[in-house]
This record gives sequence, structure tokens and C-alpha cells, in this order.
Amino acid sequence: MKVYIDTNAECMGKRAAKETVRRIKEAVEMRGECRLLLSTGASQFEMFDALVTMDAPWDQVVMFHLDEYVGMPATHNASFRKYLTERFIDKVHPKAYYFVDGEGDVEENLRRLTKEVKRAPMDVALIGIGENSHIAFNDPPADFDTEEAYMVVKLEERCKKQQMGEGWFATIDDVPDRAITMTVNQIMKSRVILSVVPGKRKAQAIKMTIEAAEVTNQIPATKLREHPDWSLYLDEDSASMTDRARLEQVRCY
Repeated sequence: MKVYIDTNAECMGKRAAKETVRRIKEAVEMRGECRLLLSTGASQFEMFDALVTMDAPWDQVVMFHLDEYVGMPATHNASFRKYLTERFIDKVHPKAYYFVDGEGDVEENLRRLTKEVKRAPMDVALIGIGENSHIAFNDPPADFDTEEAYMVVKLEERCKKQQMGEGWFATIDDVPDRAITMTVNQIMKSRVILSVVPGKRKAQAIKMTIEAAEVTNQIPATKLREHPDWSLYLDEDSASMTDRARLEQVRCY
């Protein structure tokens, strides 16, 4: 685990974006393309703003993403397909992209998507951490055992409150009860994981992730500590509750 701490979310986003591009170029040089796995949500705004302005071999990038709400149309403001189309695909025009589609025959959609996902590991995975310490929509207690690439889950209350709090929904009752998520095991198969986690609202989750005595599905993000190439990008707000001595043990400059 490597931890980088910047003064604010903008500086943090630029640093993370720069490293993402470096890893993309590395993958393209080694394997001819980069399989890129993306997170969404308000916490990724600054990273995306920086990333899409950078010089990268986008025509050799194949994009995947982590999750989507069941039954939500791609035109809905909270749709992650809409989010990625507007903030990434329409900006850089990657070689190919594969959406998580929660409409229609979800089982068939996931069968087709799983076939593409399992062709090879993700080269670079941008994996956020939620306020309840979830990764993707793997809320606690997360399933650490399933070998499926994606699964349908019921969203817990804290997760739904986060989605409302970020402004995607007017009320908590508007947040869908179910979503499709990439599983923890599938995420962990990625060659490189970069986690961009700014903001005071994420401070408790970061504290739990770093300070927990052991990896536990009650704090899903602790699983990332077992990955051999995981970097965590924080700002001063998201780092504010974590023991500074513990942070200095893993901090990079």
C-alpha cells in the first residue's frame, strides 16, 4: 500500500490522473492495449477533469466500469453510463467500452459482460471507497468469496444516503434498492489499483480502512490492503481522522 496526501481534491485528482496515464502507457507498451476499470461518483470529479486533458494512447484503451443501478435508464442523471459517457467517453473516445447495463434482461447482460471482463485482467483499476467503506457497491458485510465477475446486490441504508447526499437523488426513497456491482474478487484481480478518495465525508472510512487490525468484510475496503500494487490518493480532509503516525508509515511524496 502506498498513500499520497495532497492539500485539496484538485491537486489530488491531478496527481492520480498523472499516475493513471503513466500506467496506461505502460500497459499499452507491454500488451498493446490497456484494459481500464473506472469508478464513478462525485469523489472522482477532479480526477476525471484532469485525466481527460492528458496525452494518453486513448485509441488503445478498453474501458469497463464497476456498477449500475438495476432498472435505471441511461438517460437518468444518476446513471453511471451517462456519467461515463459525458465525463470520459465523449472526451477521449477510447478504443472500446463495455457498460454495466441494469435494464432489460439483467442476467443476459451480465453474461455477455462477464465474458468480456474475464478475457484478461484489468490493467489499471480506479476503485473508490464509499462512506460505509464499500468498494463498488459491495456494502458491508461484503461477499469476499464469490468468483462471479458481477452480482446483483441490495443497497444498504448508508450507501443510499451517500448517493442522495452527493445530489444524485432528491430523497432517499428515490435511490434504487438494487444495483449491479463488480465483485470484490474480480476487482482484486486487477494488475494495478488506484483509489481516489477526497473529502471530509470519507474520513471515517479511510480511518477504518487503514487502521483496522485485520482485513474484514465488515470494512470492505480493507481487502485492498492485500493487493500487491495498490495506491491510495487522499486530500487533507479525507486523511484528517486517520492516525498521522500510521499514515507516515505508508505515505509517499
